[in-house]
Amino acid sequence: MTGQVRTVDGRVAGRRGQATRQKLLDCLGEMLSSSPYRDVKVIDVARRAGTSPATFYQYFPDVEGAVLEIAEETAKEGSGLTGLVAGRSWAGKAGWQTSEDLVDGFLDFWRKHDAILRVIDLGAAEGDKRFNKIRMKVLNSVTHSLTESVKELQSRGRVDKDVNPAAIAGALVVMLSSVASHQKGFQGWGVKQAELKPNLALLVHLGITGRKPAK
Repeated sequence: MTGQVRTVDGRVAGRRGQATRQKLLDCLGEMLSSSPYRDVKVIDVARRAGTSPATFYQYFPDVEGAVLEIAEETAKEGSGLTGLVAGRSWAGKAGWQTSEDLVDGFLDFWRKHDAILRVIDLGAAEGDKRFNKIRMKVLNSVTHSLTESVKELQSRGRVDKDVNPAAIAGALVVMLSSVASHQKGFQGWGVKQAELKPNLALLVHLGITGRKPAK
């Protein structure tokens, strides 16, 4: 956490206050892993953090406000996913490596932040513009990078000019996010994690280049 942290009434929180605020967020994040966020009460978060509801309300207006804080921090971290694509090659074996790295990064990010990403998806699906905006922040950086990758391949005559770069990139990113959020479900279909990754990478490579990868 960088920059000044303020309380609900606008006061700048000191080092101790910042630590308390972060502990409340950490405890809430842990609770989201086992409870629907609408079932989480302020008193439960405060008790888990070893403080009082009054202290919670110094930093957040309610549980949803704290959830949005966690979601925003997750979106900031998610912007780093663009590094898996930006400036990477899609030619030959390097292209296959790019596909694999993107899939690995997506699946790892979703496993790490599974609880809050489920809340973000739920809020977005219910039409909450705040959660939808955060969801788009998570996905946009990768979508934009993949769009530029397709455009660059088109400029070199390696991808058909009739292909819409943004449509291809957007479809692939939505596919990746959907698969990443249902990783456990694949196990129920008899698909092991080790089998999921290369097949997903194959779809990504085919989608971007239109060619089978050189391994």
